[in-house]
Parts: sequence; C-alpha cells; structure tokens
Amino acid sequence: MKNICDWNNCLEEGSYKAPIEKDNSKKYRMLCLNHVKEFNKNWNYFEGMNDDQIYEFLKSDMIWHKPTQSFNSSDNFFKILWNNALKDELNKYKINGQFDHMNQFKFNNNDVKAFSILGVSVGIKWERIQEKFKKLVKKFHPDMNAGNKKYEDKLKVITLAYTQLKNTYRSKIDY
Repeated sequence: MKNICDWNNCLEEGSYKAPIEKDNSKKYRMLCLNHVKEFNKNWNYFEGMNDDQIYEFLKSDMIWHKPTQSFNSSDNFFKILWNNALKDELNKYKINGQFDHMNQFKFNNNDVKAFSILGVSVGIKWERIQEKFKKLVKKFHPDMNAGNKKYEDKLKVITLAYTQLKNTYRSKIDY
C-alpha cells in the first residue's frame, strides 16, 4: 500500500517524512520529493522563539536535552565513585589519614622545592621528613664519601631544604 503525499491536492507517492511539530515528537507526515524539498526550504525550527529561547535550546542541545548536575553536587555519581576509589587506594596502602594534617598548611614554592630536594611527598608528616633527612645526612656526609666536595655541596642543599621545611612546620604546629 502506497502513502499519498500529505500536501494539499497532491496525488504523488509520499515517501519522505516531514515533522508535524517542533517538539521532536515522533509525529510526522509523508510528502513526495517535490513537496519535501519545498517544506525543507521554508522550515525554520526557531520560528516564533525569542533570542533567549533559542539560546536556551542551543545550550540544552549540547547535552542532548538531558538533565545534568555539577560535579560538585554531593550526590553526583562520578564524585561518589571517585571518592570511594580514593578511599580504597588509601586503605590498600595503609596510608589512610597520613595526610589529614595537610589542611592546616599552605606550602609556598620554596617549601615544594624543599620537599623535592629531600625526595618526599609534599605535606608528609614532620616525623617522616626527619627520618628522611637523617638517612640523607648519613648518605652524603663528607666523612662517608672520602671528603668529596661534590657530596659536601649536596649535603648543604639538603640541609637548606630541611631548614626551610623545619621553619614552615614550626610556624604551624608544635612537633
């Protein structure tokens, strides 16, 4: 059974779909090739809309007209998933709570550089910094390296980094 063109007084076969409404519904009418071309030439989806309505439509079209929520939203699926993954990793390595004290610190560039020189993570607990410093002093001390000037200079840099962090930590907490 052939569809007849839905254009006024046309008896051609209607093989092409043309929307009836602008609401993206499944309602359409069947038109012949000549009439669907005329329909498309005159079709303006935004006819009757003001600039704000057009803007809102285009903005919504970027997300396929689906509701979204901010990543900061407390019930955002991906945020919950990410936080759970982080907790699992912290528990896996038994370091959960090790960096909780970092919220009280604001590290400057010199502090970050000092952490790097000592080879420790930024914001690690003061006790860990002391342990690392002691190991580095033993490793680079001139007496352990036959008085080599290169090691002496390296030890000076390590001591300056340690002093930088000591002053930063001292100003924030009593250790």
